[in-house]
Amino acid sequence: MSQKSTLLAHLKRGKSITSLEFLKLAKSMTLAERVRDLKEDGYRIKTTMLTLRNGKRVGRYSLVK
Repeated sequence: MSQKSTLLAHLKRGKSITSLEFLKLAKSMTLAERVRDLKEDGYRIKTTMLTLRNGKRVGRYSLVK
């Protein structure tokens, strides 16, 4: 299964994902690129910015229904 199809299947199950979760799921650090690929394919993906306890900000991606 490709990284893009792995991500799409995850999102279609109603789950959201961060880059760390994608690393564990797909063994890849290329979440932003795969999200871009899905957007180019016509999928609507929402990005929610989260602030971690250490002050760093990360994006959480989810599929818009």
